[in-house]
Amino acid sequence: MGGPRGAGWVAAGLLLRAGACYCIYRLTRGRRRDDGELGMRPSKSAEDLTDAIIRELGGIPIVGNKINHSNQSIKEKALNALNNLSVNVENQIKIKIYINQVCEDVFSGPLNSAVQLAGLRLLTNMTVTNDHQHMLHSYITDLFQVLLTGKGNTKVQVLKLLLNLSENPAMTEGLLHAQVDSSFLSLYDSHVAKEILLRVLTLFQNINNCLKIEGHLAVQPTFTEGSLFFLLHGEECAQKIKALVNHHDAEVKEKILTIIPKI
Repeated sequence: MGGPRGAGWVAAGLLLRAGACYCIYRLTRGRRRDDGELGMRPSKSAEDLTDAIIRELGGIPIVGNKINHSNQSIKEKALNALNNLSVNVENQIKIKIYINQVCEDVFSGPLNSAVQLAGLRLLTNMTVTNDHQHMLHSYITDLFQVLLTGKGNTKVQVLKLLLNLSENPAMTEGLLHAQVDSSFLSLYDSHVAKEILLRVLTLFQNINNCLKIEGHLAVQPTFTEGSLFFLLHGEECAQKIKALVNHHDAEVKEKILTIIPKI
């Protein structure tokens, strides 16, 4: 079938496919967890079947191409849709091609915007496992910049992402090489919100644990001044962490007691 009539059938087919993907997606999506990430699903579910159908119908590229849309509302919705789809590991294989574009948008777009937060959520889900974390290697310094300049949910979301990276020994050196402003240490002050304080303490703990696994404490790599390594292993950081032993929150205090013997 050729000519205009054939082209019309092709266009109609693509439109129907996109519509089917959208309807299936809207009708069968599960509720998100309170923190914005859905986590990897360990077994088959209705959502797994939905994700498989969307993937097989070619729905992921249709959604993915919308992250470049000039309309910020459409862009945000596309990122949220990819975020929901990314909880399926097979979908991640197709979604990973958008990681670089999402990173560029997150770090060049408006600070604390809905689009930036949606992008950070997607990146967080894409780094729950170690498979695609290496793709963020060149953006680690940018993550710390957003952490220090962002507010509220943006700050917390960046920390969730950094915690994913910090659990992987293969990412440890990249994290420690990142150039980070000294104001990062203010996140270890006692007045910092618990949801942030606990996460920066866990970041410190994870990196130290990975260093031991990798044997870097015995032979110290070369890190430049101003790097995260110098901040975390400096005297000021040690003093701030030790001062938290008298923190009013029991959970923070418990975390400190596990960290202090390793400082």
